[in-house]
Amino acid sequence: FFFQAEDGIRDAQESRGLGDVYKRQNRKRMTSLYKSGNNLVRAYVKGASEIVLGLCKEVITANGQRKRISSQTREEIEKVIHSFARQSLRTIGIAYKEVRVTSDAAAEDLGDEFFESDLTLIGIAGLKDPIRPEIRGAIEKCKIAGITVRMVTGDNLETAMAIAKDCYILPSEFSYNQNSLQVMEGKQFREFVGGLSYNSAPGQSKKEDADWPQVGNLDNFRQVAANLRVLARSTPEDKYILVTGLKQLGNVVAVTGDGTNDAPALRKADIGFAMGIQGTEVAKEAAGIILLDDNFNSIITAVKYGRNIFDCIRKFLQFQLTVNIVAMFMAFLGGVILRESPLNAIQMLWVNLIMDTLASLALATEKPTEELLNRKPYSRTEYLITPGMYRSVFCQAIYQIVVLNIILFLGPSLLGIPSSIRVDELNKKNMVHYTSVSYTHLRAHETPEHLVCRLLLEKKK
Repeated sequence: FFFQAEDGIRDAQESRGLGDVYKRQNRKRMTSLYKSGNNLVRAYVKGASEIVLGLCKEVITANGQRKRISSQTREEIEKVIHSFARQSLRTIGIAYKEVRVTSDAAAEDLGDEFFESDLTLIGIAGLKDPIRPEIRGAIEKCKIAGITVRMVTGDNLETAMAIAKDCYILPSEFSYNQNSLQVMEGKQFREFVGGLSYNSAPGQSKKEDADWPQVGNLDNFRQVAANLRVLARSTPEDKYILVTGLKQLGNVVAVTGDGTNDAPALRKADIGFAMGIQGTEVAKEAAGIILLDDNFNSIITAVKYGRNIFDCIRKFLQFQLTVNIVAMFMAFLGGVILRESPLNAIQMLWVNLIMDTLASLALATEKPTEELLNRKPYSRTEYLITPGMYRSVFCQAIYQIVVLNIILFLGPSLLGIPSSIRVDELNKKNMVHYTSVSYTHLRAHETPEHLVCRLLLEKKK
């Protein structure tokens, strides 16, 4: 829906621009001055529709006439804004003001309060930013994976809720309540959590620099953290406060952003995702990961690879601990009882070559799967080696040591082969005994240990 504009306004491009002289993020509007003939300066204002509407005294009607904005007219325009917002449209108000001045400097000296008062409303524009088809599925995967998705936007409340419902961040049956903490506006959020405090809290140890930011009212923030899903009409400061509070509660926080103003939050977060296409250089420098396709679904890929790397490290460690404990024990046992190692230098190097490279790399380089998203994330305090892994290493080591000792001490009689223990000279015949020990250590235990490493982690998931 647009109000009809005057012909003179359509010819504004022929005027000489004085520049975007009043543009600040917290104002949610921008004013540009253009000078035409006869020292006439036009101030064009665009910004959040409800804010621009509040600055207007007149409106251009459908027939091109100026009309004083009455309470009834204001209600009609607000209905248009609400209608657009419910359709997930971002609304922008467009207005102007004409002033005669003596010079360019005189125009700029008048200040923003002068040019942004008693405006004439040109129209309300509704902008649609289509949601990518895969975004809904990505949000659902995040929920299953134990990741809470919160939308922080500068859009008005209704637009933000409509978009959040389309993305499945909010349930479709959600009904807004002013006392609800699921959907909040930036100003309400800042006042409720007490903003940021740059002094150490009572009872907490001071750091080298006492001016480190913390949320002012942590108890209130806990309530917000448990419920908040949409933060509308927010500022970059609100985003920074949210990240600070979540980290203060011990959460692992990931933040997306594309603008220069997002840089503090991107840097503060544990993981910052910057947009590779639309993102500014400042945002890219502040972020830890750059999404080359600007697609939220790529974050799911990053989550899968992150979890997979962590699991692969655990598999590698569990496998290596078991193998090396067995190898060291057998070498120690041979030195104490047999006065010689059952594995000679070449055999030991061969075992290490196979175990430390091919077998371990097979566990450490597995590709991520969708099943990785079917479990909750690990906490910050999660141990790299868990009690379950210790039990597995101990049990597997005992099993392998028992089998190897049977082969070592009872192998010749069981298998009908010459013993290699304490022989004066090893040859092809009496070498078979120790070779059997080496082969058993290499093959008979490699496959079971691989399966155990995988099965234990699968059960953990």
